Amino acid sequence: MKLLNLIKNDPWLEPYSNVIERRYQQATDKEKDLIRGAETLSDFATGYLYFGLHKSSDGWVIREWAPNATEIYLIGTFSEWKEKAIYRFKKLKNGIWEIKLKSNEIKHLDLYKLSMHWNGGQGERIPAWATRVVQDEKSYIFSAQVWNPEKKYIFKKKKFTPKISPLLIYECHIGMAQEEERVGTYDEFRRNVLPRIAADGYNAIQIMAIQEHPYYGSFGYHVSSFFAPSSRFGTPEDLKHLIDDAHNLGIAVIMDIVHSHAVKNEVEGLGRFDGSYDQFFYGDHRREHPAWDSLCFDYGKNEVIHFLLSNCKYWLEEFKFDGFRFDGVTSMLYYNHGLGKAFCNYNDYYDGGQDENAITYLTLANKLIHEINPNAITIAEEMSGMPGLAVKIEDGGIGFDYRMAMGIPDFWIKTIKEKKDEDWKPTAIFWEVTNRRSDEKTINYAESHDQALVGDKTIIFRLIDDQMYWHMMKNDINYAVDRGIALHKMIRLITLSTINGGYLNFMGNEFGHPEWIDFPREGNGWSYKYARRQWSLVDRKDLKYSYLGKFDADMISLIKNEHNFEKSLIDKLWDNDGDQILAFKRKDLIFVFNFHPNKSFTDYGILAPKGEYKTILNTDSPEYGGYGLIDESIPHFTNFDPLYKKDKKEWLKLYIPARSAMVLRLIRPTKSGKK
Repeated sequence: MKLLNLIKNDPWLEPYSNVIERRYQQATDKEKDLIRGAETLSDFATGYLYFGLHKSSDGWVIREWAPNATEIYLIGTFSEWKEKAIYRFKKLKNGIWEIKLKSNEIKHLDLYKLSMHWNGGQGERIPAWATRVVQDEKSYIFSAQVWNPEKKYIFKKKKFTPKISPLLIYECHIGMAQEEERVGTYDEFRRNVLPRIAADGYNAIQIMAIQEHPYYGSFGYHVSSFFAPSSRFGTPEDLKHLIDDAHNLGIAVIMDIVHSHAVKNEVEGLGRFDGSYDQFFYGDHRREHPAWDSLCFDYGKNEVIHFLLSNCKYWLEEFKFDGFRFDGVTSMLYYNHGLGKAFCNYNDYYDGGQDENAITYLTLANKLIHEINPNAITIAEEMSGMPGLAVKIEDGGIGFDYRMAMGIPDFWIKTIKEKKDEDWKPTAIFWEVTNRRSDEKTINYAESHDQALVGDKTIIFRLIDDQMYWHMMKNDINYAVDRGIALHKMIRLITLSTINGGYLNFMGNEFGHPEWIDFPREGNGWSYKYARRQWSLVDRKDLKYSYLGKFDADMISLIKNEHNFEKSLIDKLWDNDGDQILAFKRKDLIFVFNFHPNKSFTDYGILAPKGEYKTILNTDSPEYGGYGLIDESIPHFTNFDPLYKKDKKEWLKLYIPARSAMVLRLIRPTKSGKK
């Protein structure tokens, strides 16, 4: 076999070349095994067009895969929830069951389930391929629903190509995107939140909790119905309208997809769909996830791969999603789910503890997604650092476009919690935000929804804490608040300005949304108080939240308007841990940070390419809640030093206030570097 580029680009991987090449070959062989008569992987992944409920020319047809079943009946509002001969399924080959009905035997909005029989038992089940599942408001019972509206949504934007250089993601949750203490809707999000995101400059949204889940408080990660958009937020047509409007605003829509595990529920989910324990999931000790109270898919089964690949294609084709952020990839990659393992050396990725069936599935999923839509975006949420995750398949990788830089938010939490301000080291900060494999694109982020959940704290709440309740009026002078606002801006700027792929922010965190996220549950009296976003805080011009909102928008605008910014070289110009100063260059921009809590510097020298510079962004500006100590109208000229003539660099002398950052743009090079 020809040496794969993944190994060529990293000689340290050569001792593991046999494993890497075997994984590549396994994915190739599995694809051939799956498609057989089909021409492409996309032709194979069409299960959603065959299984589930469909309107036919002369009535209805519903099919399900249930190899352990002995009898299946369709029950629902049309049968008074009783088994009737007219609604009895017929068994086909390979464990497939089918029923054909006349047009008048079921209708739009009818509720239905399967009455599943197996040797030794019977139970009600929601069809595995159901595309619409609703919950009764009084009994809280979930049922599938016939969905065949007269007016189906027709996309206005027929073709959409994301402009994502760089990729700037606004992570969001539909239900908690409104200010009232209740569950928000797709329609409200489309009308009220999308315009905010567009105005803030983000070019992608990553929507959580789309796949139906029985427990709202799971944040959407305990999925029961993989093909059903959650009805608690509205109808499938509402979701399509949201995505269409996002595309018209130039915003790509990424789905937070969960293929790493499934809810244990048996009535609502796939737990024992046909009465067996191993239809979709492992049948041995690997069946239950030890940390998540959920079930683990058996990626070695062709039927499971077919189900999951068809799920990817369904969301791309039917709803026009632009890609996926795959949740819990670390859990998929390792038999121990990455729990209790430090991942200190390369052997940890190739020691036999990896689920190579899962690796094959992820490789095929990425190939399929990009086969369907070459412009699709795939992101891996993965913390172990497995090499090749975001490397092209043909180069020996798994094929994701990006991987989440999960170490960065952990670093910021640890720094804020454990270090005094005077101990923040620019060298350590710079290393953390730039520490990545050169052949893989990453998504930098200071915090996501994970850092905002109850039991944890957002960055702003760690910095300011309860002072936020009393001192966020603009005319209120408070040291803790001023410190928090200053560091909040600096943390975000350095995290964004060092990207090599993209950047992510969770909704509301850009303006320092107070407190945590806590979904309604028994422990809080089923309250929605902390499962919402208080947009009025950033809208009020008398509150300091507007400072942070304004800064975030201007910061995003600056980076967004630098074409291919994420691909540009990061040239570190200066660092000094004693002074807590850091400066680096990208394209014609110089980023300067002073993390010192109380020491400002006058005429501080930084070696930079010679020329004239102008300040274009300054965290200390009064419009961002700063003290206004920098005169942005003053141009800066470098000063010649013969020692650095060969390097074509000169001294750039700056006034750098304590706890501030600025961005300078090279206006024009100068011959002498002097006025």
